[in-house]
Amino acid sequence: MVGHDSQSDTDCVVVGASFGGLASAHALATAGLRVTVVEKKADPGAKLHTTGIIVKDAVDQIALLDSLPTTLVRRIPGVRLYAPNLKYVDLAAPGYYFLATDTPNVMRWLAATTERAGATLKLGAAFTGLQRQRSGFALDGLGTTRFVIGADGPRSKVARSAGLGTNRRFLAGVEYEFAPAALADADKLHCFIDRRIAPGYIAWVLAGVDCVQAGVARGAGTAEPSGWRPDEAMAALLAKIAPVIDLRSLRPTSVRAGLIPCGGVVSPVAAPRVLLVGDAAGMVSPVTAGGIHTALKHGLAAGNAVADFLHGRTEDPVKQFVRSYPKFRAKRLLRWAFDRFQTDFAFNWLLATRPMRAAAGLVYFHHKGVFDPAEPQAPIAAPRNDLGSTR
Repeated sequence: MVGHDSQSDTDCVVVGASFGGLASAHALATAGLRVTVVEKKADPGAKLHTTGIIVKDAVDQIALLDSLPTTLVRRIPGVRLYAPNLKYVDLAAPGYYFLATDTPNVMRWLAATTERAGATLKLGAAFTGLQRQRSGFALDGLGTTRFVIGADGPRSKVARSAGLGTNRRFLAGVEYEFAPAALADADKLHCFIDRRIAPGYIAWVLAGVDCVQAGVARGAGTAEPSGWRPDEAMAALLAKIAPVIDLRSLRPTSVRAGLIPCGGVVSPVAAPRVLLVGDAAGMVSPVTAGGIHTALKHGLAAGNAVADFLHGRTEDPVKQFVRSYPKFRAKRLLRWAFDRFQTDFAFNWLLATRPMRAAAGLVYFHHKGVFDPAEPQAPIAAPRNDLGSTR
């Protein structure tokens, strides 16, 4: 039987019903602890700031996803990478795939799954601050708790309230969703490199779940770039890619925009009885800006580590556990190089070369040995105009 501290209202408060926050809460609730998720939105699927792509590694490694309804995902087995001149190469890895998701309903499913595990969700409740007290914290208007996990996004209020590190480098991104719409070559994640349209990052188009998603992001430095207008950025993208994917006649049914941390894990990421996960921790790949896999993986691990501590089996996770967080050393170096040396001429010239294909494969498919050196590669293709269509 769990020995709860009667002096605290809960064992742990998780701030933010994000991927990392809900994963942490699920692990804590499964361990028999009293956990409350505090989320300022009334609907965990509303006002999202993610494309929602889940990589195969997450499906393989995270049992929590085993019961994810198949109606909420669509498999994409390959990548089509376009140079600035719109010539492209197709990339794939045996057995590898990406899952496009109906992200709002995935978040609702994950929230409901976490509730069924025993967590309490307080939706429409804002976190405004905390004060340290003996054996935990008092949270403004939310009672007391023995531990706090901050999973409240790239501008984490928990981080600021607890004196933890904050994200300092960002990408600024915007994505339009078009529904109903269809995409030819829907088995590809279409990625576009163009320094004028997406300096410091890429643009993308994919066939989602009953929709088409198109987005663009750019390096933003320490804040949203001066003059950045998401609608103008999208207009420039749609005009650019029209020769290969023409979406200009469609009206977006949903718009997402926001900042994406790209500077690596913040420091410090934890203090006694409080730690950060997900975007709040800067747990996003500095190269691909992918964060769902790491949020789920390390969110679950954080929940288990906090549960062991609160059960009295281990020391506070601040001492050892957070050392397991990803360092992103190589990816931070690639981010530094891409920010400084990206040129359209180089990508136009290099995209057809084997070294560039191999490097792109390692970025997209997350492991070595993606390409068999003895296997012939498809030649670089010229632009074509048969991809975009409506249904």
